[in-house]
Amino acid sequence: MTVSDQLRRPPLTLVVNSHEWHLRSLESILGPHGYAVLRAYNGKQAVERAISAHPDLIIIDADLPDRDGLDVCRELRALPSVSGYTPILITSAGQQSRQKRIEALRAGAWDFIGATFDGEELPLRLDAFVRAKQETDRMREESLLDELTGLYNLRGLARRARELGSSAFRQREAFACLVIAPLRGESAADASTDAWEAATLTRLAKILLRLGRTSDAIGTLGPGEFAIVAQGTDPAGAEKFAERLANAASELFGAEGIQLAVGYDAVSNYNDAPIDPSDMLTRASAAMRASRTASAGTRRSSIRRFEASLN
Repeated sequence: MTVSDQLRRPPLTLVVNSHEWHLRSLESILGPHGYAVLRAYNGKQAVERAISAHPDLIIIDADLPDRDGLDVCRELRALPSVSGYTPILITSAGQQSRQKRIEALRAGAWDFIGATFDGEELPLRLDAFVRAKQETDRMREESLLDELTGLYNLRGLARRARELGSSAFRQREAFACLVIAPLRGESAADASTDAWEAATLTRLAKILLRLGRTSDAIGTLGPGEFAIVAQGTDPAGAEKFAERLANAASELFGAEGIQLAVGYDAVSNYNDAPIDPSDMLTRASAAMRASRTASAGTRRSSIRRFEASLN
């Protein structure tokens, strides 16, 4: 039985090597065992394709034409868009010394193998690695928390929003949804997108947790977007919170030229206007996009309440 028979889909393997014979040798082993293979011929291509394709497994030659394979491994391990649970293997046509294996492991590789492959042993070893990775992916998908920020993910946020909405409806309380997105400043224009997003979103998440109440649901809507669902917060309260958030972000990110686009939707009595929380989040997102457009080129944060005209 091949690994693709046991797993949910054929595992995608990114093979990084400049030698055609090496690539064909691996493909002749991996293909019959149910693996799909994506090629890269140098370090630059490896990083680009790892980011775009999200492979289940990466096999990198230690000696690439543009850079050292261990350096590529280190860069991939530092990228938020490449899961830390993705197995990376280093191959080498040179001597497999103890020091070489240690260097590969320190660079973030799961294993170090020679250029001569055992057609029976290698697939068994890779199957174990990929099963562990895909099982971890499944568990993360079923989790309610975002791995990078520790806040609710979209699944968790939607569940908590429904709970808060039901409570606000029963108690005839105010209800608000805010959507926040950081705007990249000119001083950050030369920074790596992945590195900039990871650093900025992590710091912004800490601001949201500090300013929000323990009863609020704070989470991520998608790449670069946060949301807050607040029971007991009316339109005026939502506006004030957005202003405090913008001020706090200005203090933290001002030197970097990073500002915020904030959109919100709020009602004073949720019992009188029982809009589904997911619809309120959609409306707050529309207001955030309008806010982002309004703040373009101004180097200032912008706050906007949802209006029917934004739909």
